Amino acid sequence: EPAGWMGTCGGSGYSCAYTDSLSWRTPTTPLPAEHNPRNVFDRMFGDGATPDERHALRRRNRSVLDSVTQEIAGLEQQIGPQDRVRLTEYLDAVREIERRIERSEAHSAAMPDAERPLGVPDSTGAHCKLMYDLQVLAFQADLTRVFTFQLGRETSQRAFPEIGVPDPHHATSHHQYDPERLAKIGLIDTYLVQLFAYFLDRLQSTPDGDGTLLDHAMVMYGGGISDANQHSHTALPLLVAGRGGGRLAGGRHLAYPAGTPHANLLVSLLDKAGVPVERIGDSTGQLHELSGV
Repeated sequence: EPAGWMGTCGGSGYSCAYTDSLSWRTPTTPLPAEHNPRNVFDRMFGDGATPDERHALRRRNRSVLDSVTQEIAGLEQQIGPQDRVRLTEYLDAVREIERRIERSEAHSAAMPDAERPLGVPDSTGAHCKLMYDLQVLAFQADLTRVFTFQLGRETSQRAFPEIGVPDPHHATSHHQYDPERLAKIGLIDTYLVQLFAYFLDRLQSTPDGDGTLLDHAMVMYGGGISDANQHSHTALPLLVAGRGGGRLAGGRHLAYPAGTPHANLLVSLLDKAGVPVERIGDSTGQLHELSGV
């Protein structure tokens, strides 16, 4: 969804800064999320110029890769056959995402909805997959080691007609145990997990060193509410994927005692990523079972 920063969001009474932001620079300064894949791509692969200059560059070149053709040719002469294969796979992936963004921009430009930024696909599935692919590319190129990705803002009014749910997500989540609403929220949850599985498959199919990106990654999926109907913040169903370079043992379901803070998982993952911290929020310690020992 396009981010909103003025006033309150979704009739919640809260500032959009709270409903739209997962990351914060300081306790009072949010890091705005970027939902337009074109902007994400330009920030990752642009030449550092202004947006207007990058737009002119796109008009001159079919691809950002065209501006570094000589550098690529020189690099290919310096690396071995196996690395050349990996370089080709990476460059092909960059061009494919460029083509998909261009198609989305061409379609979106003709839409009457002026609030839809160029380059944002029409469907939730296509949008999420494109953003997931950009994350894989960024990991593959070692442009970043950390991502936070929000599938929908708090109090989201997004509908999911592509899976037969034309109702707003937030209103549907307050199901009041109505069987029809429960079925719809189940469809939404399943759909979002399927999109997450797509991301994991992409990580698993991308070589990285002596394994794959998924082998070396740690990915947490979940939310801050277990029962939206009651706004329950306990017994959160969280999924952790990846091997963390051998630091995580997967393929298990772990149930922790009632009252175990979610922040304990965050502290544990940070420690396994080589960023030891004593405490986050209301954490009380680490979850040592994650290592499988």
